[in-house]
Amino acid sequence: MTATGDHLTIDDQITLGDLVTQHPSVARPLEKLGLDYCCHGQRSLADAVAQAGHSIGEVKSILAESMVPNERPEWAGLAPADLADHVIDTHHRYLWEELPRLSFLVDKIAEVHGGRHPELAKIQSLYATLRVEFEPHLRREELMVFPAVRQLADGKVPKITAPVAGEDPTLEGRIHTLIEEHDATGEILDEMREISDGFVVPDDGCATYQLTYQALDALEGDTHLHVHKENNVLFPAAIDLEKQVGSAT
Repeated sequence: MTATGDHLTIDDQITLGDLVTQHPSVARPLEKLGLDYCCHGQRSLADAVAQAGHSIGEVKSILAESMVPNERPEWAGLAPADLADHVIDTHHRYLWEELPRLSFLVDKIAEVHGGRHPELAKIQSLYATLRVEFEPHLRREELMVFPAVRQLADGKVPKITAPVAGEDPTLEGRIHTLIEEHDATGEILDEMREISDGFVVPDDGCATYQLTYQALDALEGDTHLHVHKENNVLFPAAIDLEKQVGSAT
């Protein structure tokens, strides 16, 4: 990424993950273009754009309009243990508060408007699945994986709770499981967006309908950034740390 006058020149080969780490302001434009920077953040911009059937020139122009020079966020420079704390304080705290509230809202609009909008029953079912899977995922990160990252940061081999039979007992193995769960969550969010026509409220939708769709849209955006920080920044650093500590012991 280079600066030319008042404009930013974007390298075609930069990965989507690195692009968002350096310029978080491009996250929403990437989402609108259907370019997945969180679960598939290791693809180059050029490859992702080609796969999506877009023009690289047009995409770079759209992204450049949203960019702010020198906007690299503070979290991008955090050490792994500090980044884990940041993820908990920023994204986990939001989810623990928002997931129960959204359950109430989704159930409410399905009850009131479901007769005229049958897609709401599917959204209700998808959201219930998302919450059932997301909350244990957050707990495993907070109680098992992130403490292991902190132990590694102190130069100690982490003590990971005995895994389920057949499960990889290493931190790297646990991380790969979390990444697979991230993929599943992303698929649920994608399906809800598709069913709701991009979280567009129908003409007969009430204020609660509007509030619910706004909240689902915000949940999707926060989850994408949350997963990006873990998949593309924290987890690779933690795996490297595990290898370093293991080789030193």
